[in-house]
Amino acid sequence: MEATRFVFGKEILEIAKTHDDFVVCNADTKACGIEAMGDLFPTRSYSIGIAEQNLINVAAGLAAEDFKVFACTFAVFVTMRCCEQVRNFICYPHLNVTVVGTHTGLQVGEDGATHAAVEDVAIMRAFPNMTIIQPADAVAAKAIAHAAHQFHGPLYVRLHRNPSPLIYDESYTFELGKATRVLNFGDDVALISSGIMLQKALDAAGALKEKGIKARVIDMSTLKPLDEDAVLEAARATNAIVTIEDHSLIGGLGSAVTQLLSEKHPCHVKCIGIPDVFGESGPSEVLYAKHRMDVPSIVAAAEQVVAKKR
Repeated sequence: MEATRFVFGKEILEIAKTHDDFVVCNADTKACGIEAMGDLFPTRSYSIGIAEQNLINVAAGLAAEDFKVFACTFAVFVTMRCCEQVRNFICYPHLNVTVVGTHTGLQVGEDGATHAAVEDVAIMRAFPNMTIIQPADAVAAKAIAHAAHQFHGPLYVRLHRNPSPLIYDESYTFELGKATRVLNFGDDVALISSGIMLQKALDAAGALKEKGIKARVIDMSTLKPLDEDAVLEAARATNAIVTIEDHSLIGGLGSAVTQLLSEKHPCHVKCIGIPDVFGESGPSEVLYAKHRMDVPSIVAAAEQVVAKKR
């Protein structure tokens, strides 16, 4: 198992060996390994120091001069400390900057509550021109690195702290704005997940099958723009949706899905994620269980929405 943050960073370095069309800015952290760019290509790497607002300002300045820029640091800093800079200097002028945020969600519990980015998607979703993508495993992270390199415009790549199990094989392809149906046992309920929670969604689908409930599992790797067709198709087929995310219930995947469904196809929905609380210290699995984000809780939520159909 590998952490998506390191796989993404390594792949960007591999891309750099054959493509000289981008530069990297970092905040003097070891967030994703992309910081090693300075060892390989010193003239294409800029370490700004622990000054994240300056990091975004420098990235914006480089992008204004037609550079493609990857700006990377911990998500809690790049989305909150740099909120104004990302909004006004990257999104507003629609500059070609990929913001790489690592250490997201409750996986950061062992690093301390202040470093847990549980609001980052909500912040970035609110900015016009911003696109948001998130890999579920190492294979997806590698594919998303290539997509990020080819993308033009403001982009937020959300990466995870801890190693995650492999879900996809090398046949996986990432298409921006399109969800992936990972598993389809049937049409009793649809589990829509993003990022690190996908494995829990798959485990829950297996447990539900043993109980006679047939679930489909969808990986929403692009959080903005949302794949509305995939959500609506799942809603029409199942009339029962469970969203699963390692992010606040306010402003993330669940909010995007429920807003869409309330307007275009109301159905039974249950959202699983972090309640209206700050992150806290502790092992991630303990925190997932505390906030009812573990597999048994996903199974229970699915049973509830299925029961409402009867």
